[in-house]
Amino acid sequence: MFGIGLALTASLSWGLSDYLGGVKSRVVPLLTLIAVSQLAGLALMGVLAVATHSYPDGRTALYSALAGSAGLVALAAFYRGMAIGRISIVAPVSATGAALPVVVGLARGERPGVAALVGIGLALLGVMLASAENHPEKGHSLASEVPLALAAAVGFGIFFLLLAKASENHHAIAATLMLRLTTAPLVLLALLALRQPLRIPPRNLHWLVLIGLLDSGANTLYALATDHGLLSLISPLASLYPLTTVLLAQALLHEHVSRHQKLGIAAALAGVVLISAG
Repeated sequence: MFGIGLALTASLSWGLSDYLGGVKSRVVPLLTLIAVSQLAGLALMGVLAVATHSYPDGRTALYSALAGSAGLVALAAFYRGMAIGRISIVAPVSATGAALPVVVGLARGERPGVAALVGIGLALLGVMLASAENHPEKGHSLASEVPLALAAAVGFGIFFLLLAKASENHHAIAATLMLRLTTAPLVLLALLALRQPLRIPPRNLHWLVLIGLLDSGANTLYALATDHGLLSLISPLASLYPLTTVLLAQALLHEHVSRHQKLGIAAALAGVVLISAG
């Protein structure tokens, strides 16, 4: 039960972070947004690591570095998708990456139940419905943000698997610290390689810091949760973050989506819920 509570709290934190990230990705350069948020997360995890004397060993460092790399690619695709498209589409599609830990959990002997398998199918159906746009003059086409959302889903699925592996045996804080020690330098190197200046509008700095704190906090909560429950249950529960993101986007941004896309969003979210119930 403790693991479930941690996973649900992680999903709420991710949902808030993702909504803010999606909004700010429309006014702040992508690499700048990611760099500042990653540095803020690194500062938070550094403080927590020193306070708890939690430092990564070789195994934790390896899996965390791999998880950080996958998560960084996923996050870039995720934010870019929300910058050019609708948050209400990108968030639920990206969450279907939760199916990957479920499949791996089943393969290694976990048995979460039939509902999880039904949920995977429903989530995939939801992705297809949410992905299709209907233009009277062009017929059906793929929503422009969906390929990026699918790339994010794959990356997040790999991230969930590797972070769970890295945090085994109560190494959650050390694993999350190593995540940020991997991602922050990578983003800074990308800025240097592309010769992009780190220009932050002052009125957005506190938002970018908050995004990083919420994201790193959620990572830590998820890593802790995997030590207290089945991976095939914890990962889908943590992936309920689109509920928060979509509700905020609908309420505050008044995003327009067609009827069948709404059905797809609902199906994708219901799929994640069923996976969790399994």
